[in-house]
Amino acid sequence: MAVTSDFTAVKGTPSFGFSSVIEAMKARFIRHRMYRQTVNELSELSARELADLGLHRSMIKRVAQQAASEYTAG
Repeated sequence: MAVTSDFTAVKGTPSFGFSSVIEAMKARFIRHRMYRQTVNELSELSARELADLGLHRSMIKRVAQQAASEYTAG
């Protein structure tokens, strides 16, 4: 007696295979790269340039985290 099962993945549901691990690693890498790029670019600005943007030097890491999260979410 043979038994067959058909499983289909529904878009938006979590999968727990090797490919999902790879996709999660890629997303984390992209998010980290965007974070580092944002920190580096904002760190190069003078205090006056940051003030023109409405930022203070102490806000750079938080702004970079937010930018990286929004970039990968959208």
